[in-house]
Amino acid sequence: MTTTTKYIFVTGGVTSSLGKGIIAASLAKLLQAQGYRTTIQKLDPYINVDPGTLNPYEHGECYVTDDGAETDLDLGHYERFLNVPTSQANNVTTGRIYQSVIEKERRGEFLGKTVQVIPHITDEIKHRIQILGNSGDYDIVITEIGGTVGDIESLPYIEAVRQLKWDLGEHNALVIHLTLIPYLSAAGELKTKPTQHSVKTLMESGVQADILVCRTEHELPQDIRVKLARFCNVTQESVIQSIDASTIYDVPNLMLEQGLDTVVLKKLGLESNTPDLARWNAFLKLHKNPKSEVTIGLIGKYVELQDSYKSILEAFIHAGAENEVRVNVESIHSEYLNDDNIKLKLSHLNGVLVAPGFGERGIEGKIAAVKYVREQNIPFLGICLGMQMAVIEFSRTVLGLKMANSTEMDENTPDPVIDLMEEQKTITDKGGTMRLGAWDCKLVDGSIVKQVYNSESIKERHRHRYEFNSEYKEKIEAAGMIATGFNPETNLVEIIEIPSHPWFVGVQYHPEYKSTVANPHPLFVAFVDAALKNEKKNKGVTMTQNK
Repeated sequence: MTTTTKYIFVTGGVTSSLGKGIIAASLAKLLQAQGYRTTIQKLDPYINVDPGTLNPYEHGECYVTDDGAETDLDLGHYERFLNVPTSQANNVTTGRIYQSVIEKERRGEFLGKTVQVIPHITDEIKHRIQILGNSGDYDIVITEIGGTVGDIESLPYIEAVRQLKWDLGEHNALVIHLTLIPYLSAAGELKTKPTQHSVKTLMESGVQADILVCRTEHELPQDIRVKLARFCNVTQESVIQSIDASTIYDVPNLMLEQGLDTVVLKKLGLESNTPDLARWNAFLKLHKNPKSEVTIGLIGKYVELQDSYKSILEAFIHAGAENEVRVNVESIHSEYLNDDNIKLKLSHLNGVLVAPGFGERGIEGKIAAVKYVREQNIPFLGICLGMQMAVIEFSRTVLGLKMANSTEMDENTPDPVIDLMEEQKTITDKGGTMRLGAWDCKLVDGSIVKQVYNSESIKERHRHRYEFNSEYKEKIEAAGMIATGFNPETNLVEIIEIPSHPWFVGVQYHPEYKSTVANPHPLFVAFVDAALKNEKKNKGVTMTQNK
């Protein structure tokens, strides 16, 4: 524990698939494993106030925190690695910075001064960077700066870092610069020029990199490290190799081997010990040595971009390790699913997850998928929109309400089994106005979820506008779909189940947001277990038939 909060800034030049977020999370894990209270924040240079209104194809999934902040997906990595909740203060965008400064100007807080990028915007950035550090909750704050050094939109952030390094003084702040060392196969050599130019661009803004983390597909020989140290003005021990890894969860150990944590703590004037990674490595061992294998279909409409469902995919990794199972996720685009091809697409799966989303595109495919897995007794998990599709399908097929729908898709449906919350009907702004963040949920005795959570009540994160229409609850329950989770204050339905089905659960919230390496989400663990039982049952049937 330190008396003064230390700050680490992670900037980036041209980087490949393994980026600043994973390096920041891995370093934080190593520092946390040495007993330092560590958190990470992300500064995003786009002008959106938050990622809440962004299409997943633009920026991957929107991650939601307990306090209802719609944030960058990198915050998911931070939580999954550290097992510590993040908050509104952990993600700042240019849009939010400018919004705050303009609101202050309108209130007259600048006393008639001309409002400028320097000092007003940079002061606001510096203030936002130090909120977590000034809370007294953390010894070390790692700040990941989005974008690429040299981009016009990143300049105010780099200038704020320059000022903060000076303000905080020696040993209280350092800059890690992540760069790419490309390999030219035609020449058979690694090239350092992109890194040299990236560091030079950073220096032109008045910031000297203290540590280089070099993304590479090949081992960095000693002569390359010496050259980089010499040309980039860093010590040789500060040239850290970040080689391609088979899984992002290998990166903390790779950074440990390279001594990243040691050199960071040395430069910050802090004591360095051997990190306790026993629990982390136990997870890795289970993840890499599965005893069984299952295939789960992920039905969504943004499946072309894996980052659209990043938290779901990672939650399957955590739950797979917990069950000693390799979970093969088969992404299936709901827009191209129909009654004619549904059997071909889904019959071989051990379980099906219908993913969250917004808008009417692809929903009939999701409904067809729910119908098939319900009738074929395939384990099912519906998340948010996936749960709503389950209610619609059941209402249409079992209750005979052929036109049942959500008013999100059809405002004039005669049977709005999913409807807009009353308080949402007058809202015109789209950003930050949904039911967001952690909400309480009381679980019903004898339900699957009560057994899964082993608790009377839970608190899960939400991101939606439309809800189960309780006017249809009695009819739906009489037909065999039971509401097994309720918000105690509003009585809104949070969870539905079909008791006659082997494993059929739909949840209004997003369980994937709370799954971490240290605490795999119990709902995903139970769902993977149900898929494994289904796989073994099907294998037994096949073996019997073959005999």
